Amino acid sequence: MLSCKLAVDIGGTFTDVVLERDGRMHGTKVPTTPRAPQEGFLKGALRLLDEAGVPPAEIGSIIHGTTLATNALIERTGAITALVTTEGFRDSLEIGYEARFDQYDIQLQKPEPLVPRRLRQTVVERVGADGGVITPLDEASVAAVATRLIADGVESVAIGFLHAYANPLHEQRAAEILANLLPGIPLSLSSEVCPEIREYERISTTVANAYVRPKWRATWQRSNTTSRARASLAPYSS
Repeated sequence: MLSCKLAVDIGGTFTDVVLERDGRMHGTKVPTTPRAPQEGFLKGALRLLDEAGVPPAEIGSIIHGTTLATNALIERTGAITALVTTEGFRDSLEIGYEARFDQYDIQLQKPEPLVPRRLRQTVVERVGADGGVITPLDEASVAAVATRLIADGVESVAIGFLHAYANPLHEQRAAEILANLLPGIPLSLSSEVCPEIREYERISTTVANAYVRPKWRATWQRSNTTSRARASLAPYSS
């Protein structure tokens, strides 16, 4: 009977593992293995199962949390990321808004955006705040962007069009085109990641998602494959 739950939290220094069985909790902590996070994950899980006398086959689900994505943002170790946005709004990500860390420091240096200007590309399209189409999506401009992104060695793409929260069709169509021209490159759409009003918040959130996505996806896949192959653990969710 799959009666047990296993939770794993991979941090920058330690990996914490908690097992729930029949209403009782068991826990352990092992050092994180940064180059291969799945190794620390598996070591902690197997140690805890052995201490609790629970065979791997009894694990019904695994819940996974991690700070690896947060660390990638802080350390700037994410993927080479591009932003595809509406023509005329290339620099919105860098301009941000008036709020600053110190409102009265005129020498304040803001952090560099996760996507440098050369990797911020625009396409011809425009949607109004009410969701109505002002300028239809120019599909040829999307294809032209794909060619430039290939040349730049981009590893992940954020798509963030003006007012896409009100009408996501242009983003969705652009994603279809880019997916065909950039096979294997993950695409993050602002209308899916953060479908909310206010351009800077929506676009910057989508860019952050795109920036950490390849690293996180690779870690997740390795962890899932390793846990199932070496310990017969159940697939897990994050």
